[in-house]
Amino acid sequence: MDLSEDDTHLPLPEQALRWWVRSQHGLSAQEQHALDHWQAQSPAHQQAYAAWQADWQALDQLGAPAVQHLRDQLAHDLAAEASRHVSPPRHQAHQRLLGGLRTGAQAFPQWLGAASTRWAQGAVAAALVLGTVFGVMEVVGWSPWQSPPQFAQAFAAPQGQQTQVQLPDGSLLRLDTSTQLNVALYAQRREVRLAQGQAMFQVQGDAARPFDVLAGPVRISVVGTRFAVRYTPGMAGYDGVRVAVEEGRVQVAAPGAAPVLLTAGQQVVTDAAGTLGPVAAVPPSGIAPWRAHRVSFDDTPLAQALAELGRYGPTGITLQDPQLGALRLTGTFDPRHLDNFVRALPRVLPVRAVACGEGEGGKEATCIDAAEVAGVGR
Repeated sequence: MDLSEDDTHLPLPEQALRWWVRSQHGLSAQEQHALDHWQAQSPAHQQAYAAWQADWQALDQLGAPAVQHLRDQLAHDLAAEASRHVSPPRHQAHQRLLGGLRTGAQAFPQWLGAASTRWAQGAVAAALVLGTVFGVMEVVGWSPWQSPPQFAQAFAAPQGQQTQVQLPDGSLLRLDTSTQLNVALYAQRREVRLAQGQAMFQVQGDAARPFDVLAGPVRISVVGTRFAVRYTPGMAGYDGVRVAVEEGRVQVAAPGAAPVLLTAGQQVVTDAAGTLGPVAAVPPSGIAPWRAHRVSFDDTPLAQALAELGRYGPTGITLQDPQLGALRLTGTFDPRHLDNFVRALPRVLPVRAVACGEGEGGKEATCIDAAEVAGVGR
């Protein structure tokens, strides 16, 4: 369903919002194609759509005084129209609403908190955004999206452990070591914010309540499927977002780019800024191998491999020469049995491993040094 001819003359932010609202109720293949076409028309369209994805989430953070003020404003406007038995053009209603919001301009920065930085260079810009929101009230009601979540809870898997939880909607989440996320289930949507780590999602199908995972600048949207997400910001070599699909379909969206659709056996990786890479095939064994207590490396610098193993607990392994960190490692290992990892290193890399005292937690420390060249003493 394309935007109507009247809608195409609306300001770009309102066009983007209308598309975003429609997408939250589920799009047919034809409608999804129309949305993709609209975004492909201009980078500005893509950016406006991505901005609304982020800004609408910030609306949920408005305090009670701000929400009540906006509800009162809307009720007053509707009552005034009803008393006159007229239905004026939408833009006139916008202007009346914006006028009312500007009257309380000094109060908006306090209500909006951190959101005001993104939305506004002052309260008038915030009023413009909120005026657009009310302009689409005929598309989706305020109450279901602004009401408190029906369920909200934070979950974490401490270092060296995995955690599995079942949500009230029937969805299963499995968290790998050192993972933190927050779950909020609303009347018309479900949302998980992955702060750090990696998790496997088995989402219970519910077309009336889309399921979104937010990881840094990336949004992953599904209805019912099984997929894995990794987000470890600040970790060299792993500081982007990785999404891999085991079953079903997943849409991955990032600012400044058209969303990509992944199907079973596909994955996409972003850089730290959220730039989407190409869609690539991934074997079943490559999707969240940590579920079987496996960590896989494919031509990975040794320093990065040690950092990854360190997510599961103290390794007690030290590189005597930092240059050894550039050696490339390929293989699959169990982070619970690092002695096997240490024994394997000299077989696949030109290094030697020697005991070098006591490490963290009373464990024997291991030093990795360059292997001696045959016939040459050290």
